[in-house]
Amino acid sequence: MIYITSLGYSFHLSNDKNKKNSSKASAKSNLSGTTSKSNNAIQNAAGLSKCDNHNCRKYDDREYDIEIIRGTNSIVNDVKKLYKDEFEEARIEYNSRQVREDRKIKDYFTHVSNNTKNDLACEIIIELGDMKFWGTKDINYKKKMTNVFEEQVKDLEKLAPDFKIASAIIHYDETSPHLHIIGVPIKVKNKYGMSKQVGKSDVFTKESLTKIQDKIRLLSIESFNKEYQTNYKLKPKLKGRNRDYHITEMENYQKMKKSVESHQTNLERIKDKNDNLKNKTKEIREMLENLKSKGLIKSQLVLDVIDRDKAIVFIDLLDKTIAEYENIQELTVTLKELESELLNNRDRINLLLKNNKDLSSEVDYLKEKINSKNEEINDLKEENHFLKSSLEHFKNLIYNLVKFLMDRIFREKDKEKYMEFAKELYEHGALEEDDFKLLQDDKTSNNNKSVIEKDDIER
Repeated sequence: MIYITSLGYSFHLSNDKNKKNSSKASAKSNLSGTTSKSNNAIQNAAGLSKCDNHNCRKYDDREYDIEIIRGTNSIVNDVKKLYKDEFEEARIEYNSRQVREDRKIKDYFTHVSNNTKNDLACEIIIELGDMKFWGTKDINYKKKMTNVFEEQVKDLEKLAPDFKIASAIIHYDETSPHLHIIGVPIKVKNKYGMSKQVGKSDVFTKESLTKIQDKIRLLSIESFNKEYQTNYKLKPKLKGRNRDYHITEMENYQKMKKSVESHQTNLERIKDKNDNLKNKTKEIREMLENLKSKGLIKSQLVLDVIDRDKAIVFIDLLDKTIAEYENIQELTVTLKELESELLNNRDRINLLLKNNKDLSSEVDYLKEKINSKNEEINDLKEENHFLKSSLEHFKNLIYNLVKFLMDRIFREKDKEKYMEFAKELYEHGALEEDDFKLLQDDKTSNNNKSVIEKDDIER
């Protein structure tokens, strides 16, 4: 019997990598035992509605298999309420500064949903333990995880105060209990647009996400040991990743060998599985040999998600087959060959996965930066238009004031005192130089006119 003394932990933040139908299909066979993929971004109201149906189990009327620890059984309404509570004041303040009606934001939830630059909300999926651990536990044992997950929600709010949580729901209807958190990342004190806005890339940077994950995964095992009165430890986090892999992905070869030593079966079954494995090996080898180069970089290859899943299924089959070979002396040579091939294939696959992950992360970061800059440009254009309109308005006011004063000055007897007043306005910057000169010219012209009229009278 294998005694598990350490648990795997996964913390997945949604992103926009699952837009293809093939990616969504692969999520259904996710090795974590969950039916959702961690990288499904909630980009608009339609995406939020899908999360509502999935997380609340509305599509199959199995709401009794979940436990809501934050929010209600309507995630859509929960998120809309959060938008009202968090952004309404900033929206009203922003609209008060707009001179054009079409620039005003009527509803910020709808505004963000219709804007492809920002995700409407974010989903975080947390899981502690894998199918192998939870597969032997009854529902009462599993449901003690409610207290553990409640602590995770509280810890996340402390570690990421700018991520406002609208919904937190536990799924107990699958092999591994796991938590779905829906929330909105918020950035404040913005120079352009609303002072308070949705800001996923500002709240969840690569650095902040790493810090949050490192801290919350340690808090999770502390809560687990306290609740279950155990002394488990966490599996090590893979280097070079901004997330933990599920246990099925993290299994190393030594763990597999221990599993091999615990199993025996008859030779006939081994032969059948061996034949099946040979066919799968040929398929995987052809797949790896036909990998395409990434663009112009021939040293880096691209591995499709479907092919990756095939490789993982192959590795899983290989693990099980090796487990049945261990104590059969006649197949010792075959076992060694399979061990060697397994290690080589795992190294190659892991390298390809790492390259793909790193490049995808870099592309995502650059996209977010571009979107942010475009948003700043649009806000600057809007502000520039507003300033031009305001400047033109004030120029008209000043012009009318100057015109009024000019008309008044030549109807008054004491013109010299008024010219002194005009000079003070000019010296204090309240009157432009051209307007001041215009006043002087008109005064001189009128003085000359008075002299001429006097001469005419004397004649």
